[in-house]
Amino acid sequence: MSGSATPGEPDGEPDGEGGWQHALDPDLAAETARDAGRHGRAPAPVIDTRRYRWMIGVFGLAIVIVISVVSLLQRGVATTGVPPHQRLLYFAAPLARSNLQGVANVDNPTCSLAKHDPRALNVCLMVKRGPLVLAFFVTGATACKQEVDTMQAISSRFPTVQFAAVAVDSSHTNAISVVRSHRWTIPVGYDADGAVGDQYGVQICPLVELAYRGGIVQDRLIGDDWVGPAALAQRVRALLAAEPG
Repeated sequence: MSGSATPGEPDGEPDGEGGWQHALDPDLAAETARDAGRHGRAPAPVIDTRRYRWMIGVFGLAIVIVISVVSLLQRGVATTGVPPHQRLLYFAAPLARSNLQGVANVDNPTCSLAKHDPRALNVCLMVKRGPLVLAFFVTGATACKQEVDTMQAISSRFPTVQFAAVAVDSSHTNAISVVRSHRWTIPVGYDADGAVGDQYGVQICPLVELAYRGGIVQDRLIGDDWVGPAALAQRVRALLAAEPG
């Protein structure tokens, strides 16, 4: 019958002026309503999509937040390094100057000297012996290598403090090349698959952790403000001064 509409669709021709496709746009719908009023026709119902766009935006933001939280939980670290008053995360990494090949053990490193491979840098065993200054660096970053240079330079001033470093996401070849060229004698491990870097959430270097005997972090140094011997030595003295009795 003429003038009838299909159930579920508003009156009017689907593709014609004032039809239901125009009703999807609030501005066009308002103009259509005014035209309809001037010609004595009932205006087509308006579908305001703005609230749906708002809902879609909120839904999208929720998805981003969920993904970020899941990623954070998988990494296990919320910030770069371990903050003060928290315990160092234990690992055993092959020493660059050794012939030990493979990746670092971050899941179940031994804390037993009898089971320890002397070719590995073992954080758990080191903090049993005394305070530890531990740096994370990238072999291709100049400032990061300068931090290890500084640690090497001041290490003889603090005989009761242990100094060590880890080349994050580095091959054995690259690590030993840097160690030899800089003539480092402090222990330097290499993190072949980046597992130690992920464990500590290393996002920037230099990163230096200063920990008491037992592994509790006293200070965490981030960035190149500490590459000078005087600046780093001051923080090491503060570590010794605050060492629990």
